[in-house]
Order: sequence, then structure tokens, then C-alpha cells
Amino acid sequence: MSAVPLAASEGVGAARAERRARWSAGYRPLPGVPDELLRADGTTARAWDVFLDRLSGLPEDEIDARLASAERHIHNTGVAYRVYGEAAERDWPLGVLPLIVDGDEWEEISAGIVQRASLLETVLADLYGEGRLVAAGLIPAAAVAGSPEFLRPLHGVRQPGGGRQLHLYAADLSRGPDGRWRVLADRTQAPSGIGYALENRMVLARALPEVHGALDVERLAPFFQEFRDGLAAAAERTEPRIGLLTSGPYGDTYGEQAVLARYLGLALVEGDDLIVQEDRVYVRTVAGLKRADVLWRRVDGDFVDPLALNPDSRLGVPGLVEALKAGACVMGNMPGAGLVEGGWLAAYLPRLAEHLFGRPLRLPGLSTWWCGDAAQRAEVLARADALTLRPAAAPAQGAFTNRTFGGRDCDETARLLAILRDRPGDLVAQEPVQLSTAPVWDGSGLVPRPFVLRVFAAAVPGGWAVMPGGFCRISDHADVQPVAMGAGVRAADVWVLAGRGGDAAQSLPRPDQPSVRRVQGLLPSRAADNLFWLGRYLERAEAMLRLGVCLLSGTGAVSRREEDLGTHARLRGLLHAWGAVPSTFGPPAALAAHALSGREAWGSALAQVSAARRNAASLRERLSFETWRALSALLDVLQRPEAAPASEAAWLDRAERALELTSALAGLAQENMNRAGGWPFVDMGRRIERAINTCRLAAVFAADGASGDDLAMLLQLVDSRISYGSRYLLGVALAPVRDMVMLDPFNPRSVAFQVERLGEHLAGLPALRQDGLPEPQTRLVRRLAGEIASAEAAILSAADLQSWETRLWAIAEAVGARYFPGGSDAARPERLVALA
Repeated sequence: MSAVPLAASEGVGAARAERRARWSAGYRPLPGVPDELLRADGTTARAWDVFLDRLSGLPEDEIDARLASAERHIHNTGVAYRVYGEAAERDWPLGVLPLIVDGDEWEEISAGIVQRASLLETVLADLYGEGRLVAAGLIPAAAVAGSPEFLRPLHGVRQPGGGRQLHLYAADLSRGPDGRWRVLADRTQAPSGIGYALENRMVLARALPEVHGALDVERLAPFFQEFRDGLAAAAERTEPRIGLLTSGPYGDTYGEQAVLARYLGLALVEGDDLIVQEDRVYVRTVAGLKRADVLWRRVDGDFVDPLALNPDSRLGVPGLVEALKAGACVMGNMPGAGLVEGGWLAAYLPRLAEHLFGRPLRLPGLSTWWCGDAAQRAEVLARADALTLRPAAAPAQGAFTNRTFGGRDCDETARLLAILRDRPGDLVAQEPVQLSTAPVWDGSGLVPRPFVLRVFAAAVPGGWAVMPGGFCRISDHADVQPVAMGAGVRAADVWVLAGRGGDAAQSLPRPDQPSVRRVQGLLPSRAADNLFWLGRYLERAEAMLRLGVCLLSGTGAVSRREEDLGTHARLRGLLHAWGAVPSTFGPPAALAAHALSGREAWGSALAQVSAARRNAASLRERLSFETWRALSALLDVLQRPEAAPASEAAWLDRAERALELTSALAGLAQENMNRAGGWPFVDMGRRIERAINTCRLAAVFAADGASGDDLAMLLQLVDSRISYGSRYLLGVALAPVRDMVMLDPFNPRSVAFQVERLGEHLAGLPALRQDGLPEPQTRLVRRLAGEIASAEAAILSAADLQSWETRLWAIAEAVGARYFPGGSDAARPERLVALA
């Protein structure tokens, strides 16, 4: 071996050592607080030593570039969350470093999680069943009866498939002062974070593939397959239909739910998508009612049925509890499962574990006292200054909002004493919590920060499967408790090291070969509605962008001929009539700013794209990452700040770039969306809106007596100049332009072409009537198609154009009434089709 490679190798090794030393030079764990990076003796934990050694092999500028790419990926693919009370979503805040846990230590965590999940399942089954634990004095009846999470209508309900109460369990963990893992809170209501854990893994493994692969990180995909199989096994039908019941796109974790629905192949349904008939649950789809066998609940338990539970709920399904009682639907987790999240139960779990399983908890919780018990209350009063108080029905360590006696707030102390005197069962006391720390990257080096690790277990036939990873929330600051995602709190991927070769791929394994099928997937009426309007909004945005290009380009914008000024005035008037500009007066650049990026203008391109993105937010499980990326890029282009005063050329560049992205979106819909899915509704929305816009444009620029510049403007606005020029060599004329724009069935931009495609789509959609007669929307399209086919361009009148536009609106209304009905008088599918 030559000396040159050896010297180079020594140089690389020195550089790696220098990086590691510099990164950790100022790392100082808090006194008495366990830390993930450094052991109590000051040595680096083995797993972190391997990670830092691999990471230091990458140049720092390369690491920065990879992480910047990961942030762009998060933004472009719509990985987001919502802070409660905020209208806008935020990009997911993924940290640079993972939380790393050695495989041997993870086995101990997994065993403890399985034990707690089994214990809480047993407790729930008893409390909603025979009540032996209460009768034996092991659980106080007052705590159960007084909890708002004890849902009496669910008492005695036993689910099919073994009668499980829990299908997904989670626990929040941190290390105690002795370095052992302990449980801060049990999550049984509707545990969140599992989808974000999946996204964290996909993003970080993509950003650091060499490091991830070298550490033999356990894969997550097998766990998700087991979870889905466990849900399916609970149903009584083969190949059951499984839905994820969501509160909707304005929920805090809707982005996560869309990720899970897409990844697991579940139908993402809201309460309005479902109906209960004859104690069975059905999904309203464009093909009528389809039975739902399993619902994975991501809505609070008392909100699932406004008839039997919370009457104020607008998220649930009337009659759903009756369907559960009849055993016609499986729900994971069962409504009422949040009962065992209460802090009061934490005081009794150690004794319950000994009584039911004959051994202590492998993962202990915080020392807890329920103040409704006289003996425990006396101990709390004796140690008041050393304990914290919280609501008894809340999770054991959920809000991290500790209340203590003897503080500066005398009013608060008096209030707590009054509760202890009058309603002691409303409070629990716990030992104060000091969270353990893990390393984060602060931009120049490593610093210790407090964290909470959430670990998940899924019910599978015969037991529980623990996800080899989790959802970690970690603070950016030393004094911030990482409770909810938001300012100062980030997420970290969780890497569990295995002793075998890892696989960065995260796709679901499919060991069994399913039977081949070519059937339309489940398309709820609400999803079809959103797809339809997604197409309409994008077409409106494209029309506005073309108007903006014409305003700023040579057509009518710079010429000073008298007839051309008239064309330009008509263009400005159209922008004003469509709600894009406040006035027809002003320089083109100022008008373009309103038409393209006006935030207050309801007709601007930005307003239309924003509306399209809101619709798309409800369809994330149905849209590809490429579609979301193009839509996000389009929105970014339109809302990007422009240096003032912006020139006409700058606005023209923006409009043309936005047009390119609308073309990309149209191409993605055309080439990537499955024809048996929701694509017909996206395309119908675009076709109807394009035909309506073309009728309006023709009425303005192709009226009797239209000038040559008017006709040239119309051809440009409907993107037909090249087609016209290749067919007619003698320049623009009224009848040929009208024919090409309105009547030509071979021009993909003409009204005739749009109406023909509408007819084809409607013919391919499911029919609810069994008498062979056409439905109303089909009749309207056929009549309009026949009239267009027999029309003559030379004598086409303004009244004809107005009539066609009106009938296109009627077609849109008929499509909506048939496929996504709303209101008590609508032709709802359950009235029109036999249940199947």
C-alpha cells in the first residue's frame, strides 16, 4: 500500500475526530438528571458513540445540505401539524438528531409496554363489564363513576373478535433519577404520534442513509403491517373494509391521519361520511352505501355519537353506539377507553398488577395519591410542599401544568385547599417530574435538552406488538417541557439498534399474494366533492393566470391603436368583473399584482390556489407527493413577496412560472391518478369550469363586430393560437374563431370538447337507478351536447352563449346533488339504492 492513501486516511480520521471533539466540547448534562449521550461516569453511550462516529464521516457542509433538503421535502410534501386554535398549518419541526436506544434496553422497554397494555385492557374490560375489581375494593367506585371518561352507554358492550377495548396503546416515557425508564402517562383515548413517527423515519433515513444503514436500525414497516392485520382480524368478515375516523382537516393531527390512511390503505372518513341503518355502519360513496366493518377512532370517545353520548358533537355518527352494541362494527379504541388515562388510576396500578398478574410493574409510573381516599389524602396534606396536584380525570402526566401549595399565588393555594375540602376526589397528587435529557443540535454543537418518548403497542391475535421506535418530543430550550408540538418543541426520530442488518425501506411487507382485482376503490361522497372542487379551483386559477399574461404581454398591453385599446379595456373589465382587481384603472404591473397575488381579491389567482390547497388538505391520502409538491410550489410562487416597485417583466415571469405549475398539476392528474378512483371528479370539475370560462370569454371577445385584436386575445386566452394558425393561414376571422373555441370537438380547449368529456365521465360512473333511464345530470349533458353539435358558428348569438353557460352551471349543480349530496332534501344515496 502506498504512503499517499495512508496519509489521506489518517487525514480523514483526524478530521472526524476534530469534528466530534468540537461538537461535544460544551456538552454538560444537568446535575442529577440522566442523559442519553453521557453516562453517569462521563463516558459516551455505546449507541451514540457509533452514531457520532458515522456522522462525523460526512463533511459539515454536506450535512447542512442534506438537512436543508429534508426541510424542503417536509414543506413540499405537506408534512404538517396544526397548533390548537390556529387556522394555518405549520411545517413539521423535525430535529437533526435521532433519539437512539440500544436493542437490549429496548427489549426491557417492550416487555414493560406489553405488560401495561395487557393490564389496562384487563381493567377496561372489567370496568365496562362485570365490575369485579370495584367489588373487591381494588378500584374506588367513586373515581370510576365520577370520571367524565366513563361512558355509561358503553357498559356491557363487547366487541367482535375477542371483545378488545384497546387496539392501540401508547405510553409517554422518561428516565427517573436512577436512570430507569418510567411511565409519565398512559395513552388509551386515541393515541397520536404514530404517523409522525413514520414520517420522521422516512425523512431522516432519506437525509442520512449512510448513517441510518450503518447502525442497523430496526424497521417500522412490519409493525404497521401487524397493526393493520390486527384491525382486520377483529372483524367478522373476510377482507373487511377499514376506515380511519377523523375529526376533519382542521384537527390538530389531521396531517398525521392522512399519512396513516395512505400508508395503511385505509379509508379516511369523517362523521358525515357515515350513516347507521339497521344497526350497521355504512360509508356514503358515489356508488351508494358501502358497509364499514372496522373504524379506527381518532375522535374523542364521547364525540362519536351525538344521540347516545355528547349531543353537541358535530364529529360523530348518530346511532353508532347502537351499531357497536349489535356487534356490527369494530372500533379501535372503544369509546370510553380514555377512562384509564385518568391520574386516579395511576395510584392503583401497582396493586392491580400484583393482583392480576402476580408481579410488579416492569415499567413503573410516577408515585401518585388519589385525594378521594382518606388515607392517601392525609399523606398528601402531610407532604404538601413536596408534591404537585392535578385533575384526577386527566392523564397522569399529561399537561405538565403542576400546581403546588405554598407558592406565591395565594389565591391558587386557597382554591386547591377548597377543592381538597369539598371535592377531594377531583385531585391527585404526584411527585414532581424532572425530565431526562438527550442531545440536540443547536447550530454549532450538541446540548442536552429534556424530552418525552412515546412508545406504541398494537393489539395482534394472541397478544401485543411493540413498534421498534416511537414518537419523541424534545425541547429546543433547557427549561421548556416538551408537551405539545409548537414553539420551542421539535420531533426526533427514534432509532432502535438491532443486531442484524437493517433496511431503510419503509414499505409494508406483503408476504401473501392477494387475488387480482380491477374494481373502483371506496370513494366517499365528501372526497368526491373535494376532488371536483379541486379541479374547478385549479381551472379558475389557470384562467386568471392567462388573463394576467395577456395583460402584461404584447397583446393589448403596449399597442396604442384605437381598436387595441378597446381590447385592452375589455380585458381589464373582465379582471374586475371576476373579482381580481379593484378597478379597471392603473398600470399593468399594479393590476397584475392584484390579479395574481392579491390577498384581499376573492377572484385572484392566489385566492383560487389557496382554495384548491384547502380542498387538497382534505384529500392528502389520495394525492401523490408529487401533486402536493407542485401545489405547494404554485402557492409559494404566487404569495412570494416582490421587491417594490415590481416591474411588468417580473410579474410576467411570475405568471408564466405559475402557468407552468398548473400545467404540471394537470399532467399529474392526467397521467398519475387511477381512472378507477377519484380522477373523473377532478377532470369533470376542470371541464365544467373551463367550459364556463370559455363561454364568458367568447361573449366578451367574440361578439358580433369583434375586432381582430379581440379575436387574437380570445385565442390566446383559451390557448388555441397554434391550433388556429395551423388550420387557417389568412388571419383571424369571427366565424372560424368561434367554431374553434366553441364548437370544434377536436380542440381540447373548446366547449364542445369539454361537454363530450363530461358525457363520457358520467357514462362511466355508477348509476343508482335501476330502470335504465338517464339520471338528471346525464340528461342535461346530452341536451347541451346535441345543441352544440348542431350550432353554426356564423350565427352564434350572445343569447346562445349565455344559455350554454347557465346550463353548464346547472350540470355542476346536478352532479353535486347526485354524487355529493347535502341537506335534508337532497337525493341521498341511501334513499336510492338497496343496501349491500
